[in-house]
Amino acid sequence: MRFHFKTSYDHDIRLFPDWYKFSLYAVLLLILLALPWIIDSFYLGEVTNVLIWSVAGLGLMLLTGQTGQVSLGHSAFMALGAYTCVNFMEAGLPFLAAFLLAGVVTGIIGALVAIPALKLHGVYLSIFTLALAILADDFIVILEPWTGGVNGYFAPEIWVFGIEINRWAAPETWYFLTLGTALFVTLIYRNLLRSPLGRAFAAVRDSEISAQAMGVDVARTKTMAFGLSCAFAGLGGALMGLFAGAFNNETFNFLISIQLLMMIIIGGLGFIHGAFLGAIVIAFLPQFLSIATDVLHITVPGLETGVFGMILIAFILFEPMGLYGRWLKMRTWLELFPFARRDMFRRQKSYLKTERLR
Repeated sequence: MRFHFKTSYDHDIRLFPDWYKFSLYAVLLLILLALPWIIDSFYLGEVTNVLIWSVAGLGLMLLTGQTGQVSLGHSAFMALGAYTCVNFMEAGLPFLAAFLLAGVVTGIIGALVAIPALKLHGVYLSIFTLALAILADDFIVILEPWTGGVNGYFAPEIWVFGIEINRWAAPETWYFLTLGTALFVTLIYRNLLRSPLGRAFAAVRDSEISAQAMGVDVARTKTMAFGLSCAFAGLGGALMGLFAGAFNNETFNFLISIQLLMMIIIGGLGFIHGAFLGAIVIAFLPQFLSIATDVLHITVPGLETGVFGMILIAFILFEPMGLYGRWLKMRTWLELFPFARRDMFRRQKSYLKTERLR
């Protein structure tokens, strides 16, 4: 067992707890950088898809996992990020500028939407955001001059520092683009958690009444969380649309929002690692089921949806902390063996009695 001796507040908010953790992430980064020379192009494309889902998942994780606000409308903001990025590129902006501006615009619009939306709580907020996701399909068709309507858009050519980002001719270029974006978003997320704003997010999630009593501006904190969350989702949506090569009003339907919520619950709510673990499940499980049905020579309609549903129910009932939460419990048990006890992991209420009816 390793002990952390903290002698100042700075030790509690360090980017890495110790050099051991830093070395683990450094090794992981080296493996990720070498991955294009380790696996073939098919699996490299799947890993790229995982990273794209992770970027979008980090956006929803910031809102739901850190601030406690459940959204079922992030597919609308992913669509907004994709269309805004393409429109900026058609206006003559280079890809990187268009990509980052798309995230900024999506975040600003998300914050404006949050001003009336976040007066709602619980299931009412979920219904409101779900309505946004459903209405997004109609808005995309109505705004045909900017969205292409039902015909959609074909992804334009992408150049970064004189290098063409081409999924088919050079899949490793797309991989490095998504890897860089995932690292960029993860660093922003991690530094947010270390900041006073991140502490305010956690306070609002655990108890709005207590947070308000401590001087936290709850409305401002929720609006900031929603705006940043939508900005990350917009970056993920831009990557998803451009990686697909073509997208229209059916690409970002409300099922994407439900998959995002499933992803962060399965991975582990409130953990950065949870977004990546959930993305691995979301991206690779359909491929695994497809291979299994081909080997067994069977066809089961709706198998993928059914399996996802059963996995989600199993995690909600037996492991609400998700895959990363299960790993933390296993690690703690191994570190404390033979002194670990089952009651160490007993669930505790995450709300106050005064907030049960909110």
